[in-house]
Amino acid sequence: MLRAVSILPPDHGRGIAYDSVTLEHTERRLRRKLLRLAGGDDVMVDFPQTLTLEHGSALELEDGRYVGIIAAEELLYDVRGRDTAHLVRLAWHIGNRHTSAQLEATRILIKRDHVLKTMLEGLGATIENVSEPFYAEHGAYHSHADSGHALLAR
Repeated sequence: MLRAVSILPPDHGRGIAYDSVTLEHTERRLRRKLLRLAGGDDVMVDFPQTLTLEHGSALELEDGRYVGIIAAEELLYDVRGRDTAHLVRLAWHIGNRHTSAQLEATRILIKRDHVLKTMLEGLGATIENVSEPFYAEHGAYHSHADSGHALLAR
């Protein structure tokens, strides 16, 4: 079985990967997991702490080869407000329900959920179904041992 030994950033510049793996948002956040590559090989990821694999990054393998990381398209809602203040209020309501969200200047992306859609429409949001990669914010309390954790920030 192949084993990952490190993560290369999206701008690693090492040319073309020998294979790739396509993962949804929640699948890209991992510590220990067996990944099935597009070509059928399996790769064991076993890092000391939980990490997020970015789209375009790569897993470096023991033998020096690497595997490209592709963010999968997901079924999402594109949530928009009337103005910035309205969008901020919508974000507050989404966060109050502990829902993963991708926050942008003019929109919020969330996984499709008919209950949230009804609530947001009731609050005056405009909602459109989209299918694209999802890059949600990670909560401040996801890993207390992580040196970048919000509770440890200075």
